[in-house]
Amino acid sequence: MKFLWPETLWLMFALPVLVAGYVVLLRRRKKVALRYASLSLVKEAMGAGQSVRRHVPPLLILLALAAMFFAVSRPVAVVTLPSQHETIILAMDVSGSMRATDVQPNRLAASQAAAKAFVAEQPPTTRIGVVSFAATASLVQTPTRNREDIIASIDRFQLQRGTAIGSGIIVSLATLFPNAGIEVSKLIYGREARRSLPLDPAREAQKKEFKPVPPGSYNSGAIILLTDGQRTTGPDSVEAARMAADRGVRVFTVGVGTRAGETIGFEGWSMRVRLDEETLKSIANLTHGEYFYAGTATDLVKIYKLLNSRLVLEKKETEITALLSAAAAIMVLLAAALSLLWFNRIA
Repeated sequence: MKFLWPETLWLMFALPVLVAGYVVLLRRRKKVALRYASLSLVKEAMGAGQSVRRHVPPLLILLALAAMFFAVSRPVAVVTLPSQHETIILAMDVSGSMRATDVQPNRLAASQAAAKAFVAEQPPTTRIGVVSFAATASLVQTPTRNREDIIASIDRFQLQRGTAIGSGIIVSLATLFPNAGIEVSKLIYGREARRSLPLDPAREAQKKEFKPVPPGSYNSGAIILLTDGQRTTGPDSVEAARMAADRGVRVFTVGVGTRAGETIGFEGWSMRVRLDEETLKSIANLTHGEYFYAGTATDLVKIYKLLNSRLVLEKKETEITALLSAAAAIMVLLAAALSLLWFNRIA
């Protein structure tokens, strides 16, 4: 636990003083009680329960004061809270190696089924976009809350040659930040995009004023990237991940297929594909995301369910001043209620 105003913790030294004052007050009351002719009659009238009860309200008041003193120091604790992800981008590999059958019925079909189940379980307020990538990447579904459109876009995947993981990340980022001036054509193809419209001054100003933010700090969007191979073309995957990290976007990576690799053939040609786990782990680590390995279709479904829980709940550093203040108020009210109930007074 951290404190934003740690210098106010000195107020806690008042608690021992209050305890000492309470003990002195009890001793004075005891001396007054000795003036009665028979102290045993007084004890018998009060009973053992009464002697214990009289200490409960002061104890609650003491605990309430301790909670308020802690609240003044503005404590910060790591708590699990619902995330605020409003947009999720599914970046999915559609390279030819996705036809391999080591994941039944094949990698592409298993990935499509798991992705559609994931979409169905998202809150209705979450927008979901879909990016496919092979030798290049393209946005096949702009972020939307319409689940039917999202599922239809996943069903339309067509296998192509090449694997450009970096392109998939860049197009996903451009989808999350459409006005950030991310030059997709230049980053992916190394050339400027054709401009049929005049430059947008606001967009150009935002582009020039871009300042990196802490990795994982962007809470309004995330990218889930699924692939079964290693980069064969396009921009460097790790450099693209650094772009995501600079914008605070988390990239959760999912590796599909066998770790040893798979030899597949199609239309007279064959190739051996191997999962590049090291790169996928680096992407996840750089962006403060997480890497998952799926060796079977069942694993893939479980991972998407696990991703759903990761996106719904996440641990954050949160100031808990309000919680401590509320707890102090409850303890004061409880002390007053018990004092009224047991002794017919608030004291």
